[in-house]
Amino acid sequence: MDILDTIKKRRSINFFDPQKEIQQSLLDELFEISNLSPSSFNLQPWKVVVVKDIHKKKILRQCAFNQPKVEEASVVLIMVADPSALEENLHEVLDSWERLGYIKAEMRQVYKGMAEQLYGEPDSNKRRHFAIKNTALFAMNLMLAAQGLGLQTHPMDGFDEACIKKEFNIPDDKIIPMLIALGYLKEGTQLLPRAFRRDVQEFIRYDSYY
Repeated sequence: MDILDTIKKRRSINFFDPQKEIQQSLLDELFEISNLSPSSFNLQPWKVVVVKDIHKKKILRQCAFNQPKVEEASVVLIMVADPSALEENLHEVLDSWERLGYIKAEMRQVYKGMAEQLYGEPDSNKRRHFAIKNTALFAMNLMLAAQGLGLQTHPMDGFDEACIKKEFNIPDDKIIPMLIALGYLKEGTQLLPRAFRRDVQEFIRYDSYY
């Protein structure tokens, strides 16, 4: 599917076919493609909890204000933003850059210092914002990839984060920016026309906000 066509056709759907499962091979392909997402310093501060089990989905539904699509979707993805990705991944990032010729060995410590200064301490707001922004890039890439693979999605912001962390063993220092319901449109469902979109002239600014 052409990328522009994919963007135009992607919709956030509410009615998934609960009888239709996503094959594991297709899920694997989706995650491999999504993993090409850009990220600051290439640190990739995301983790994903894939909820497939029917009993686990029932629990997640209760954490998500009883939204039916949590159970009806083939899987639900808990998107986890990880502020500690700098400490976990920077070594491998720098190894890759050095091996591929992006940096010389003597510049390694310089780039390490730059990253640590840019993103701040692990518990700082700067670090949290870094993790959330980049996980959102991954999430959007995933939704577009899903559309291209014939799947449907719905990003979800309505949930109790503390409940999800407790029930799915997610550490307190992680952040859950969203859930993504993933599956197939229920047969016979007729989508309404796309809802209100602002005219671009209302939000585009050139060279200055005012």
